[in-house]
Amino acid sequence: MKKPASECHNMPQIRAEIDRLDEELIALFAERWSYITRAAEIKKPIGLPARIESRVEQVVDNVKDLAHAQGLNVSTYEVMWRHLIESAIAHEVDLMEAEENIK
Repeated sequence: MKKPASECHNMPQIRAEIDRLDEELIALFAERWSYITRAAEIKKPIGLPARIESRVEQVVDNVKDLAHAQGLNVSTYEVMWRHLIESAIAHEVDLMEAEENIK
């Protein structure tokens, strides 16, 4: 059951909430990954590359703004998202190359 941090009075409660959030985050990352996979399917036939630098910077800028609005360390989330984006681009490249090898 969801409990605000202020209502957690011991470490087992804190850990349970962190574990719950991790599960939710992984589910959201899986959903995000499905869109990355679909992006590769759409990009390939219309000749778009996996890496579109302007989009990379747009996503990073969005995340930095979101982090700032939540009072989080902006540089921490920028680094995390750049890594996430690089992994996504590598996945798109793999999918696009695999499709070429099938033909």
